[in-house]
Amino acid sequence: MALFNLKAHNTSIKQELNGGLTTFFTMLYIVPVNAIIMSKAGLPFEALLTATALFTMITTIISGLWSNTPIGLSVGMGLNAYFTFGLVLGAKIPWESALGIVFISALAFFILSFTKFRIWILESIPVDLRRAISAGIGLFIAFVGLQQMGIIVKSDSTLITLGNLSDKHTLVGIIGLVIVIILFALRIKASFILAIAITSIIAFIFHLAPMPTHIVSLPASPMPIFLKLDILGALKLSFLPVIVIFFITHLFDSLGTLGGVGNRAHLFDKKDGAKKLERALQADSFGACLGSLGGLSTITVFAESASGVEAGARTGLAAVFTGLCFIATFFFMPLFQALPANAIYPVLIMVGILMFSELGKIGFDDIAANIAGFAAVVMMPLTYSITNGLAFGFISYVIVKLVKREWKALNLGILVLTAISILILVLHQS
Repeated sequence: MALFNLKAHNTSIKQELNGGLTTFFTMLYIVPVNAIIMSKAGLPFEALLTATALFTMITTIISGLWSNTPIGLSVGMGLNAYFTFGLVLGAKIPWESALGIVFISALAFFILSFTKFRIWILESIPVDLRRAISAGIGLFIAFVGLQQMGIIVKSDSTLITLGNLSDKHTLVGIIGLVIVIILFALRIKASFILAIAITSIIAFIFHLAPMPTHIVSLPASPMPIFLKLDILGALKLSFLPVIVIFFITHLFDSLGTLGGVGNRAHLFDKKDGAKKLERALQADSFGACLGSLGGLSTITVFAESASGVEAGARTGLAAVFTGLCFIATFFFMPLFQALPANAIYPVLIMVGILMFSELGKIGFDDIAANIAGFAAVVMMPLTYSITNGLAFGFISYVIVKLVKREWKALNLGILVLTAISILILVLHQS
């Protein structure tokens, strides 16, 4: 275990295993969910199930070994929806060409990862804004959890409203949320995993969720989508704006997630922090290239990794454990699919609560940090996008600093981020 330097990171194999398992359970939903979303674009569902699990496993293990960080990688939610509904169904682009677009944007990202560009960008973000990003991601994660549990639902008159708390699925989520809060308040280290297990058992016993009819199954072949991307078909001038959107969104998602999760655990604060961050970004971009070859939309760092960090994960060993756990999904998919989703989402809410606590560390005496922090935190859940929240945060920060003529606070990096933010919002409307 010398590769992971556990002693220097004040952790142990047991602690890393606990963190890795926690991340696995909170990431597990991506396998069926991504298959459902991308299958609407015409890709075979069964092949997507296997490919999503396979490349989540491979890229997460690579990330752990290469960067020594407890960060899991998988298909980015949002980008997979844009791939399906924006490109294939909306713009009528063949899914093979759409995969080519993903590959080109990922390759450009991978090449840049060997420069100081992305690290320079991240280090240019003021500390208070980084804390706001962490809090915003926390609020976003919690919002997603509440929505998926049915506690918050769509409303034609007020946009969102309280859901039907007597619904059995919502009831499972409420029970799970109470359990995870109690276990965490009692400082039980394996509280997240225990909460998922206890909630699932309760749901099965009281018939609040169907028990699995079978447990083991053979995985489907991923070959129908493996290496089916059309790179030449994606090399069209008309596709350039789409490639830029994928590139920029991937940039902001990875920087925002690594900054937010890393800030909570001080992953990049030590002497080797810059090197670890650089390698984490390299693994992220390499994973995106690899995933597109496997028939998947953009693979990127997962915000759900925060759950493992909160459970004690500090090194790449936790990521290796997370990746290895996905082997089980190849053969035990019926069992994992039987786990009530509302037994898992309460963990995301608890993680969101913990990340949101970073808000208290912001120096609100700085009006620019105050306004930018508010914009970033609020706009992430309201626009359902980490990227949009970052964009509004950067733009508002620069506007206030310009108005106050505080030129020294406006380094080149923050100006570049603001220019990219404006481009994101313009492209979003086009």
